[in-house]
Order: sequence, then structure tokens, then C-alpha cells
Amino acid sequence: MNSVKIEPGRRKSKKPARKTYHHGDLRRQLVAAAEQIIVERGVEGFTLREAARRVGVSPAAPSHHFKDAKGLLTEVALLGFRDFGEALAAADKRGGKDPMRRLYQQGEAYVRFALKYPARFQLMFRIDKHDHTNVEFVRVSQRSFGILEDAVRAATGTSADQELSPDGKGLLMAVWSMVHGYCHLAFGGELSNPARGGGGNDVILETLLPLLLKHLPSPSRR
Repeated sequence: MNSVKIEPGRRKSKKPARKTYHHGDLRRQLVAAAEQIIVERGVEGFTLREAARRVGVSPAAPSHHFKDAKGLLTEVALLGFRDFGEALAAADKRGGKDPMRRLYQQGEAYVRFALKYPARFQLMFRIDKHDHTNVEFVRVSQRSFGILEDAVRAATGTSADQELSPDGKGLLMAVWSMVHGYCHLAFGGELSNPARGGGGNDVILETLLPLLLKHLPSPSRR
């Protein structure tokens, strides 16, 4: 009787199989994972290794798309600024030809974007986490500020080829500081705190923003 030799089966590896992605798919997956980590842990809790783990690739795999953690965070911030710029542009259009109405609409859009995407918004303004050699990031981030500046130029009668006057620059910084500070108060829950006289983000936004804009300094037109 012939004996049959049975080959022992190979021992199964305990390591999970790495996922394979199309080049563009992995980049998108890493960006999505990075944003989710920031939502859960904040900007300081982000690591490139954790982003790689979540999409099921080796810790070295992200380097094919982003040279380091700052590179990936810059991409997340870039996409945030792109959406932010679109929101401000649409708001500016709703303001029509009235410069102060344009500033109000932009201010409202600014705050609503920040409250809808708080983690993304906070990363967008963490300049220590950005790669400033990324030309596209610089262009997109400057666009949103340019939309605000255009409304201030209209309010001060300053053409695009003229430098803003000191008063015009003061108005620009006052509007920006006001809405940006408003966002951070909202993040901390201060605007809903009864002890501070708060009535909730929407109530404050609809009443306080027009009031503050009304009392901003009005630079004389050139």
C-alpha cells in the first residue's frame, strides 16, 4: 500500500494583510483619516503613524505622498481653506454692492463655517503646522483673506492698485479680529453661558454681529 505524504499546512501569519490602494485613492484616504484624527484628538493628537494605521498601510507608506506629518496636515488645511474661500465668496456675492452688507455676510459665513468644522478651522490657523513652501496652500489661504480685503477696499473707496490707508488696514484687522475672536469664544461655550449673558450661538450671531459692524470705525473714503 502506497503511503501518501501529506505536506503540513503553512502557519498563518497573525499580522493583518496590508491594504493596497490606487495612488490617488491612498492620498485621499490619508487626508480623510488625518481630518478624523484631528476631530477626535485635536491637532496636537495627530500622528502620521496613526493615519497610516487607520487606512491599513505601513508607517512608511504616507511618505510616497507627503514628506512628513506637516505635509499631510497642510493638505487638510488647504482643502479647508478652499471650502472656506468658496463660502466667503458666496457670502460676498449675497452682500450685493453695499460694502458693509458684504462685510456682514462674510462675517456670518466665517463664523458658521468655523462652528460647522471646528477641528478643520483651528488647523487652518495653526501656522506652525503648515508647510509654507506649498505654493498651492499659500495661494488658496491668501484668497479667503483677499475676499475680505476687497470688501474693505470698497468700504474705503480704495482701488485694487492702491495701498490701503492706515485707517483701512485698521478696519480690515478690526473685522477679522472680531469674527475670529467670536469663533473662539463660541468654541469654548462662552456665548451660551448664561453668566456671560449668552443666548446661544445663533442668537448672538444674529444680534451682535450687525451691532459690532455698525460701531466699527468708518474710514474716510480716499
